[in-house]
Amino acid sequence: MAISAGRLCGQSAAVPSSGALPEPLNWTTQQDHQNMKDQLGIKALRPGPSGRAGATNEANYDPAKANPYPDLPDPLTLKNGQKVTTADVWWKQRCPEIVEDFEREVVGRVPRNVPKVTWRITTQSVDRVVGEISVVAKQLVGHVDNSACPAISVDIQMTLVTPSNAKAPVPVLMMFSGFGGGGFLRRPGEPAPAPRAGFGGGNFTDPPSTEQLIAAGWGYATINPGSIQADNGAGLTKGIIGLVNKGQPRKPDDWGSLRAWAWGAARGLDYLETDSAVDAKKVGIEGVSRFGKAALVAMAFEPRFVMALVGSSGEGGAKLHRRNFGEAVENLTGSGEYHWMAGNFLKYGADESTFGRKNAGDLPVDAHELIALCAPRLTFISYGVPERGDANWLDQQGSYMATVAAGPVFRLLGARDIGERENYRTAKMPPVNTGLLDGELAWRQHDGGHEDRSNMKHFIAWANKFIKQTPPAAASEK
Repeated sequence: MAISAGRLCGQSAAVPSSGALPEPLNWTTQQDHQNMKDQLGIKALRPGPSGRAGATNEANYDPAKANPYPDLPDPLTLKNGQKVTTADVWWKQRCPEIVEDFEREVVGRVPRNVPKVTWRITTQSVDRVVGEISVVAKQLVGHVDNSACPAISVDIQMTLVTPSNAKAPVPVLMMFSGFGGGGFLRRPGEPAPAPRAGFGGGNFTDPPSTEQLIAAGWGYATINPGSIQADNGAGLTKGIIGLVNKGQPRKPDDWGSLRAWAWGAARGLDYLETDSAVDAKKVGIEGVSRFGKAALVAMAFEPRFVMALVGSSGEGGAKLHRRNFGEAVENLTGSGEYHWMAGNFLKYGADESTFGRKNAGDLPVDAHELIALCAPRLTFISYGVPERGDANWLDQQGSYMATVAAGPVFRLLGARDIGERENYRTAKMPPVNTGLLDGELAWRQHDGGHEDRSNMKHFIAWANKFIKQTPPAAASEK
């Protein structure tokens, strides 16, 4: 099928209250977390499992105990019980239902009145190389209009790198660069930087992802999520979330950091659509770990992204919330991670002292439906292996089950899934390094660690088939 930007099936928003507000708050994470619990009437939260072996609350890694809530919400059944059998019913009825549930209960709503972003190039260089290939590199800042709250400034940092010798606009993979990545690129003849281990470990045999992309005739953009929204609860009265709320605390269905990072990526895409070096119809989004979660959220909610590489995303990403294996919902509702989510998500970690106690089985949606919101666009779910640092904590099997369960939506919309026709309850991951890459929905578990560099060449080759991109080496052989 032809690949094009996706379709926005539903859109809702919360509008922050208007009028004069106090000075922006400078709360600690604990203060903000407690405030949200108070808003929801939560007296206490259940503690999440520990990732430390031997702890009294050690996470479960027994497959026999992993599925206490085995029945997933059916992405192809409307809330009134009617089955979804056509693409038209999906786009007009079922997709908006799923979007609403995710926005209200899981990732939060983007407010209607988010200020505009103005992009400017701060540095442009044509004398740089990636590997040994000449590139054009631009450093950019996207300034968010803060005239309504001058005390809070948000300046989104992004770098765009494209091959110098490209004969036409190139595909671009936007990458969340929260785990480092160095400064501006080197000039020809300058020493290459020392090899850097992947986050979570890894002795790489492949070049860095950026080199692989440039060698394949692609460009890449790195965007700094911390310049959009801080990765902690204390930052929720700052950053883009704080700016819109004029420094006041969130309401329960306001957006969390995952949705804010995804929003920032979409604003970066706004700029890429104006750059003549970029083929704006072939822009993807990538991230690893918490930024893999953000990449999946960005792909689900921004239809202009036509492909995604979702690396080791775990709980809150491609992993099923209903699985009791490794990290759990209760970890996401605790003070260390709650800021990623909407405040309402805390309800699903409330303990027995809270009226209306809920758990993962009460969530109206699950990860398979987040993946389904990406359909029929190119969606590659990537993991490594525990022995190399991609810990069992991430629940690779639970993410595989979610990928299988998303398949019917891809098929309904005319795309191909991973070819797995088993019931998601019994689906088992294929062997490591066995890619399921024939369809628009793809899966591959590589033999590296907590990174997706080991899958990058497979992602590029897979995406090239669908976007009809010919690598430079192949072109020169003709």
